Amino acid sequence: MTDNEHEIEQPDERVPKRVIGTPAPGTSMLGAAEAAESADQDVPGVTLQDEAKARKAERLVALCFTITFLAGLAFIVSYVVFQVGSPEATGTSNLALGSTLTIAILGLAVGIVIWVRQIMPKYSLVQERHEMASAEEDREVVADTFVQGANESGFVKRKLLRRTLLLAAAPLGLAPIVLLRDLDNSKMPGAKFNKTLRHTVWGEKTKEGKPLRLVVEGTGQPIRAADFNSPGGILSVVPEGYQHDLNALAKATLILIKFRPEEIKSGVRQNWIHDGIVAYSKICTHVGCPAALYEQNTHHILCPCHQSTFDAADGAKVIFGPAARPLPQLPITVDGEGYLIAQGDFEVPPGPSYWERGDAEAAAREKGGQA
Repeated sequence: MTDNEHEIEQPDERVPKRVIGTPAPGTSMLGAAEAAESADQDVPGVTLQDEAKARKAERLVALCFTITFLAGLAFIVSYVVFQVGSPEATGTSNLALGSTLTIAILGLAVGIVIWVRQIMPKYSLVQERHEMASAEEDREVVADTFVQGANESGFVKRKLLRRTLLLAAAPLGLAPIVLLRDLDNSKMPGAKFNKTLRHTVWGEKTKEGKPLRLVVEGTGQPIRAADFNSPGGILSVVPEGYQHDLNALAKATLILIKFRPEEIKSGVRQNWIHDGIVAYSKICTHVGCPAALYEQNTHHILCPCHQSTFDAADGAKVIFGPAARPLPQLPITVDGEGYLIAQGDFEVPPGPSYWERGDAEAAAREKGGQA
């Protein structure tokens, strides 16, 4: 091997090593080596920022991007750690996710605003109207302007800004991947919660193995069908033994309405009523407000939040407002002492929409068809 060949194989120690997040040595963003110095040249009509203030702003922007990075990581951790299994847990999860995502986006936005206002040069521009068709010369001008703006922004020159921006964007890019796991129902963190939303305590039994009685909300008084005999009457009721269980009441609260036989239409399940008494979920199918305003002459149930209106005499079908589904009907009967009891749970999940609710309703329809 000759000395010349030996010298060719030796690495050149004068060539700087490339670091992740930086362009190749000797090139700008688009490959023009001369453009990297354009930000430092005097350009007519351009006011350059004071370098001392720009460096101070650079550190502030880097701090904002670092905060965005930490908040983005906290969002992903919160999504995994704070599971949803009850209204309280859901509230904690929403608070953690909302707070961390807000801080992440706010930090990124503040950093970019400071970058533009205190680091990039200021222009006084007058744009003239031109024909819509772009000539080749115009395209070259646009490319040159883009290169100039990229370099004037400091993205190439200021390594600290570039690297902290890439660092801040990393968790925000990973967040959708974590969230998209919910497309697989079997592996989604909320899968267990999804199942609990499909059922209420009306499907359970007492310690003695008996169905749950309907009791007046607030007093806990059981209701005899013979005592609730005034047509047009309405009661707000809850399951016996769960009067103070807010988690259960969030899904299981009912309204009882007494009809005359001739007032009941085909939408009402006849084998689910007793002596003209119909039980509907009190939870509006729009956003979950208590739908308990009742107009006796028209048999309309009104939700006061967004004016969704349901026809109580026809299976609580929606006749006005944003609600998309009827109020679910609960099957009821009486026990040996004449008290109103639940025959079972709702056929479809009560309350507003949630992820994969359609699967639950399809399963209920299939079960009803088989029966």
